[in-house]
Amino acid sequence: MRILVVGAGVVGLTCGVRLAEAGHRVDVVARDLPLETTSSVAAALWYPYLALPQDKVAAWSKTSYDEFAAIAAADPDSGVRMLDGTEVLPADAPDPWWRSAVPELRRTSPGNGHRDGWSFVAPVVDMPVYLRWLQDRLARAGGTVTRLALGSLPNHTRIVVNAAGLAAGALAGDQTMQPVRGQVVVLEQVGLDRWWLDSEALTYVVPHAHEIVVGGTEQHGSWDRTPDEQTAGQILRRARDLVPELEGARVLRHRAGLRPGRPAVRVEEQRVGERRVLHCYGHGGAGVTLSWGTADEILQLLELETT
Repeated sequence: MRILVVGAGVVGLTCGVRLAEAGHRVDVVARDLPLETTSSVAAALWYPYLALPQDKVAAWSKTSYDEFAAIAAADPDSGVRMLDGTEVLPADAPDPWWRSAVPELRRTSPGNGHRDGWSFVAPVVDMPVYLRWLQDRLARAGGTVTRLALGSLPNHTRIVVNAAGLAAGALAGDQTMQPVRGQVVVLEQVGLDRWWLDSEALTYVVPHAHEIVVGGTEQHGSWDRTPDEQTAGQILRRARDLVPELEGARVLRHRAGLRPGRPAVRVEEQRVGERRVLHCYGHGGAGVTLSWGTADEILQLLELETT
């Protein structure tokens, strides 16, 4: 069965891989190729962020967590590593709503003005490496990736997966979509081997093999992809307060991207005449975190109607 996937970010590529490996003929088309997408900018720490509803997000997150753990164990060239880290909290708090998605959550007393926190092992993904790896995996399964700018969802293919990130809203006529701007600073690697997160201050420090990504911002409604110098300074100050080892680390570059914000992640089928459109968008700040879980659901929706 031929399937056209619109969108070549992490969600679109993951859907493509799942469908192609299930035996379908998959062609991924997108205005932006994988390394040009917002996915390529992401710090890519597994964490359910800016995505609802909680019950579905927790389930999708667990599926993705397990898949990333398997990938990290099987292929060191995938760009996926399982790293320990800590989320700090300003006050005592119950376990997070996504607790069931991780195998172990250890309570901790981080100090430095933080009253509570927890540590756990999470997938950390080097996105440029991983996006290439995903595209290669898709190609091995017979899938293709082609640059193609679309003004609407294609009507010449019977089955279309709409996984175009922020653009998916316009393609679907969905007025609930909005950009959520995120900015990061990329630093040289100074020997950091664990991640840190302060969700109250929206500060994260995510180490990769050769660099460290620190952030961030959450600017709803902003379409500006240009990094702001003043914002970068604020990010660096917060990151160094959280992780003093970053003091003196050289800045390599600045990046900004637009997350696909939506009141709830949309994973559902829509019939348009003889066509079947499978929507998979609105992942907010959790595209990587939800990618395998939502791709599995797209495959299930497809097979449910074809068996």
